[in-house]
Amino acid sequence: MLCAVTAAEAQVKFEDFFFDRTMRYDFYHSGDSKSECYFFDQLKAEPYWGGSKHALIDTTNLGNQLFRIVDLKSEAVIYSRGYCTLFNEWQNTPEALTAQRAYPESVVFPYPKQAVRIEFFARDQKGRFVEKYAQVIDPESYWVEQFTPRYETFDVAYHGNHATRVDIVVLPEGYSADERAKFEEACQKFAEAMFTYAPYDRLKERFNIRAVWAPSEESGVTIPGERIWRNTACKANFTTFDSERYQTVADQQVLRDLAAHVPYDYIYVLSNTQKYGGGGIFNFYGISAAHNPGFTGKIYIHEFGHLLMGLGDEYVGNTAYDETMYDTKLEPWEPNVTSLVDFAQKQVWQSLLDPATPIPTPATEPYRDQVGVYEGAGYIPKGLYRPMQNCLMNSFRGVEAFCPVCQKSIELYVNWLCE
Repeated sequence: MLCAVTAAEAQVKFEDFFFDRTMRYDFYHSGDSKSECYFFDQLKAEPYWGGSKHALIDTTNLGNQLFRIVDLKSEAVIYSRGYCTLFNEWQNTPEALTAQRAYPESVVFPYPKQAVRIEFFARDQKGRFVEKYAQVIDPESYWVEQFTPRYETFDVAYHGNHATRVDIVVLPEGYSADERAKFEEACQKFAEAMFTYAPYDRLKERFNIRAVWAPSEESGVTIPGERIWRNTACKANFTTFDSERYQTVADQQVLRDLAAHVPYDYIYVLSNTQKYGGGGIFNFYGISAAHNPGFTGKIYIHEFGHLLMGLGDEYVGNTAYDETMYDTKLEPWEPNVTSLVDFAQKQVWQSLLDPATPIPTPATEPYRDQVGVYEGAGYIPKGLYRPMQNCLMNSFRGVEAFCPVCQKSIELYVNWLCE
């Protein structure tokens, strides 16, 4: 069975199908470089629905994965979201050629009023979504685990009802019980940075930021490459896939347990370290150093670009899987990366191009500040292209903004979520 998410799947009325709280589906995503499987773990009920009540059906075609919620009685699709996973990134590493792994994952959706079917899809080698797994869910089952709050929460930046805002929950990683003030200060700096950069500066009123105070047993972060291990709340680590600066959380369910204390759309983890680095996974979570002396604010914005709408990295090299992440014979789904195989998909990008600009565009002085199609993106120097010679998705040095393509893509997406 093939699935293509299109605008033809009409939005449904929230109150017809859902209660105003969250259902969480926990599972294990496993396999190797050529296979993937999904294994059900458990269902959980969370007390708030922080997501959109209008944009229930995903019409963006973003992400490497997709899940849908289908009403059993009518067979109507009543919710869907594209997303990415750490497991899919791992599939492109050398280890995946000789080993199998399982990653704890979860997806969330509004709590159904009656029985539904959850369906998981992944892109095949031609870039199409193909169904991988499905399961019927009884929302009245006594096996749905109920949420018990454990931690204090506080507002960082509140601008209105969460039903019409993009809600970010900030989680602490590696802050011990006596470091709450340090975490609170880091949260304020996160908000300040968030609303300093365009387009977030002009979209400020569309965002809420809240925090959960979950102290760690030990202060600091885990850095396997330096033989440093810490007992921390979010269980994050640097040296992911042998990349010295790549910090991630392998167990995504741990983050959901903490985030559920407040209404949220997106999870961002502030890491108690000066070490440069972080990571962002579309529609899952973002994480980065909260105390880097040089680039903290820019790291936040870069990683949140991955988290919010899957903006692609525009730099070349510096990963453990440089040549395998993209097939240059396919058009990438990321709005800021193209292979020119089907550039017509990039409607925002094309709308900002001067008709006189050559494609590809030479990375020369006359085009230095102009939207074009510049070769070198997605970790590889040839075959992929980016919209500007520089952007915060490419480099931090001497760069103070997203390019116009990233800015407009973010603004349209945020407005869609908040309508």
